[in-house]
Amino acid sequence: MRKTYAILLVFLSFLLNIQNGLAEVRLPAIIGSHMVLQQKSEVKIWGWSSPDEKITIKTSWDTTTYHGSSSSPTRWMSKIKTPAAGGPYTITINGTTILEDVMIGENWLCGGQSNMEWSGDQNLKQCLDEMPNATNQKIRFFYVQKSTSDTPQDNCNGSWKVCSPEEMKHFSAVGYFFGKQLQNELNIPIGLINCNWGGTSAEVWTPKELVENDPILSEASKKIGPLPWWPNLPGEAYNAMISPIKNFEIAGAIWYQGESNSGTASTYKALIEKMVGAWRKDFQKEIPFYYVQIAPFSGYGNYNVDALLREAQTSCLSIPKTGMVVISDLVTDLKNIHPTNKIDVSTRLAKLALNETYVRTGLAYKSPLYKSMQVEKQKIRILFDNADNGLVAKDKVISELYIAGEDKVFQPALGKIERNTLVVWNKSIKNPVAVRFGFSNDAIPNLFSSEGLPVNIFRTDNWSVDTSKIKK
Repeated sequence: MRKTYAILLVFLSFLLNIQNGLAEVRLPAIIGSHMVLQQKSEVKIWGWSSPDEKITIKTSWDTTTYHGSSSSPTRWMSKIKTPAAGGPYTITINGTTILEDVMIGENWLCGGQSNMEWSGDQNLKQCLDEMPNATNQKIRFFYVQKSTSDTPQDNCNGSWKVCSPEEMKHFSAVGYFFGKQLQNELNIPIGLINCNWGGTSAEVWTPKELVENDPILSEASKKIGPLPWWPNLPGEAYNAMISPIKNFEIAGAIWYQGESNSGTASTYKALIEKMVGAWRKDFQKEIPFYYVQIAPFSGYGNYNVDALLREAQTSCLSIPKTGMVVISDLVTDLKNIHPTNKIDVSTRLAKLALNETYVRTGLAYKSPLYKSMQVEKQKIRILFDNADNGLVAKDKVISELYIAGEDKVFQPALGKIERNTLVVWNKSIKNPVAVRFGFSNDAIPNLFSSEGLPVNIFRTDNWSVDTSKIKK
């Protein structure tokens, strides 16, 4: 009898050990030690466990015990309140799973294609020069590893890292310098989520059904041809790289993409509206979306496709809580689609975020944008937004100006700055009707705001634009 009882105890102990093993809490990659949680928010902590297990969460910043609620027998989620920025803290789940070195601050998603992805791994001099100064406990990186999926996923491959010279070398240069400037100005922890893939079109970052259920967007997406180095089908990167982190609280997103959509500029705004709308629905807030206008580049195979895409990007400013930085002056090699000056790009993004999101005043962050035109006899006067303090030209002659009459033939034009307006003319055109400024693939105009920001390219007409193949 005693032998039977002993065997039973051993068996029960064995079952208990199995149960305890199964009860181990599993967390998504985005929830881990060294992470940054969004300050002054109700953030989500979620994961998986054995069926119907009770989940308790305790944090070192307060005495509240939080409980997880199940959305399925094995999946749970809890909402916890975060304080003002600070740390490091710990989070303990079920008494055994401990997340250490957790900071409270501001999180930004860094998305796009290669100009967002590029880092010291591509031997960017600015990154390599920065490495000795890149030790910063208040900057944290999360790398979403490149992956694709046909359906939305609930986890991804990635991990949080503390900013160090070696980690900074691998991280997005634009993302890092943007985050560094926010951290310096706000003096709080900054979390940066690297979620980008060189060469990708905006379609792959947009839910598949939003593209395929729109006949115009669906047709345009078919023009994005397949290549072996990156995905090209709608939703592929969104499913595997955005969907898994949608429950993670962020302050906003920065975006540097567009070169791969240069052949479908006419549908780009509608596509970005779908993409941004989907992201905001996922993150359950109207996150700010700040983006970089693509740079001049002479390597496109067709005329003016770069200008048309930049025009489409400008039109995206009508989407609420968006902002755009113009970088047409930050190019030193028109044959390189990857401008190497990432610091100034990041500075403009940071000033945009600091003003629009963090209400810092006194920062010049908006480039002059075309507003309207007035025909004045044989001349046309151009009026601008964001030019209240006037315009300046960096040379005696304002470059990249063209004017046309009713024949729609554009000819080089002269320009004169009058306070915050620009007067344009060509003596041979008696009845001018339209002006174009910098409207080509590789124009680097020399007209700026008095604060030193480049005037955005523009055209006053809606005529057809030559996009024929460039003859070599």
